[in-house]
Parts: sequence; structure tokens; C-alpha cells
Amino acid sequence: MPQQTRPIRVLVVDDDPPLCEMVRLTLELEGIQVAEAHHVIQAERHLADAVPDALVLDIGLPGVDGAFYCARLRESPRTKNLPIIAISGSDQAGIEALAAGATTFIRKPLEPLHLLATVQRLAGVSPFEHAAAAGDSDLVRLIQIAQRQHDLLVDAYRQTLESLADAVELRDFGTGAHSRRVAAYATKLTLEVQPSLVDDETLEWGFLLHDVGKIGIPDQILFKPGALTTDERQRVQQHTLIGERLVGHIPLLDGAGVSVIRSHHERWDGNGYPDGLSGTEIPMAARIFAAADALDAMTDHRPYRDPLTWDDALAEIERCAGTHFDPDVVAAVAVCEPELRRTYETTVSQPS
Repeated sequence: MPQQTRPIRVLVVDDDPPLCEMVRLTLELEGIQVAEAHHVIQAERHLADAVPDALVLDIGLPGVDGAFYCARLRESPRTKNLPIIAISGSDQAGIEALAAGATTFIRKPLEPLHLLATVQRLAGVSPFEHAAAAGDSDLVRLIQIAQRQHDLLVDAYRQTLESLADAVELRDFGTGAHSRRVAAYATKLTLEVQPSLVDDETLEWGFLLHDVGKIGIPDQILFKPGALTTDERQRVQQHTLIGERLVGHIPLLDGAGVSVIRSHHERWDGNGYPDGLSGTEIPMAARIFAAADALDAMTDHRPYRDPLTWDDALAEIERCAGTHFDPDVVAAVAVCEPELRRTYETTVSQPS
């Protein structure tokens, strides 16, 4: 096998900074040069400068789907032969990536040594040939330390977000039933409307923390039993922006999750907030969640009104198709109604 006359160059395209850091450390310990991109636009900039020896591509990217981007790379003369290592937490996404032209697929969570060996093999280098000279036991130990640091960081993020979600729920409702229930609704609808979105690990956190910004709304407004004044309503509407500022920088939410927090009160007809987006300008995850959240809000107790019946709430969502809600999402509510009702019936007895 021919020897490399220069270092291997790899481009890693993934929207999870801690994962990129772990991959970088793993590959750079072997003398591999690593560039990072957290979305397709950044990846295109790197590829415009130089085509790497291999591309590690996350299929669950925000914005442009990774499988679609893989197919696009295969259409370009510059990248048609580029080794592409597709990564995802979903086997189905892996199948789609291979069909789109990926060279190989590795399932998340990544095993660093497996990824390293795959990169070296596709770049035409004997796996771990440098490690043999340097002492591969040291390499393995360093990789294990890096993986452990990554796992601890992710666990710390998870624990912090879980505590934050519980704190918001206890303040608003005295229980975690609302967030868990509406997250279950939204997940079922996502699987019906756009299954590939479920591969985005930030999505569930966005569902659970959609109202985290209400921490910044005074209690006398948030729990007011009567109608809100115009000024009070505007204060409440700020919770979407407050929530984005609070948690938008956290990697576990830096994807579809943060779009849910900011945009779940946008309306299909453009009369929502905070940005007045309309139609397909609204992120798909937020469109899906808007219907799920409305269904739960209408069937749950609130300080200012009694709940609607399940059937009345469904009728109201159907009535608002094309104005408040994406018609395709409303159609999905009808398809998923038996599953949604079962979730409701198993949790509604909990005080909310």
C-alpha cells in the first residue's frame, strides 16, 4: 500500500461540538489533520478551499439533510470519489445515506478506534501504522480518556437540562406531566410528518424545555386568573426569546431543539410571534410542536379556564388548519389520534 507523502486531511461535519472535539482528538493523535463544520454551509466553504481525503458526515444535520447533501456531493466532479463516512444514531438513516452514495456507515455513539481505522483505511493508510511506532497502548488510553471526558460533559448537560425542565414544570403546574405529555405527542407527530427529524438528538430537549423562558416572566402575570393587558401579553410573548438566550448555547439543544423553543408560537398565517414567520418559513419541528402544545393546552387545566374535552380540542385544531397550524401537521394529528388519546388518558389523571 502506498505511503502518504503528506498528512491525511479529514473534514468532520456534525452539529455536536463535543462530538467533533472527541473526533478531532482521536484523529489528531494519529497525525491526521481535522477541519470541522457544524452545518452544510460551513462544509461547503471548506470544500471550496480543498477536497479532504475523507469526510465524516452526520446525517441528522440541521437545515439540509445529510443524506441529501451526500447525494449532492456525489453529483459534483470534485467530490464524486470522496470517501464519505456517514454517521447517525439511526440505522434507517444509515441505509438512506448509503443509498445516497456514502462509502460506509458508522452508528452513533461512535467508537473512536473504529472511526480511526475506517478513516485510515479509506485514505489508503494501514490502520494504526503510526500508533505501532509510538506505542498504541498510549493512544488507546488517551482516546479512552477523551471519550470519558466527552461522556461526562454530555451527562452534565443532560442532568442540568433535566433539572431545569423539572423546575419549570413545578413552577407552572406542580408536576412534570405537561412537558412529558406534550413531548410524547410531538414525537409521535414527528414520526408521522418527518421521521428523519427524530435523528436530531436536540429535538427531545426542545420539546421538554419549550417554555423554559417563562422563568423570566413575573408570577403576577404568568398566573393571572383573568385576561392579560396588552403590555402583559407582550411580556409573556418574550418567553420564547428568553428561553433561546438561556439554553441556546448548550450543544444538546443547538439544532432543531432551539428552533422549537424560539418558534413554537409562530402561526401558519404569519400572525404568531416572536418573528411573524409564516408557512414553511417556520421550522418544521416548531410547526409540529405548535399543534402538540395546543392540544395539550386545550385539554389541560389552566388558572384562567377549565379544559376542553378531547374531541372539542381536536375539532378546534382541525378548524385552525391553514391559519394557526400547518395543514400537513393537522392531518398527522388525525392519523395519530388514537395514539395521542392513549397518551392523554394515561397521564391526564395526574394533576397539572
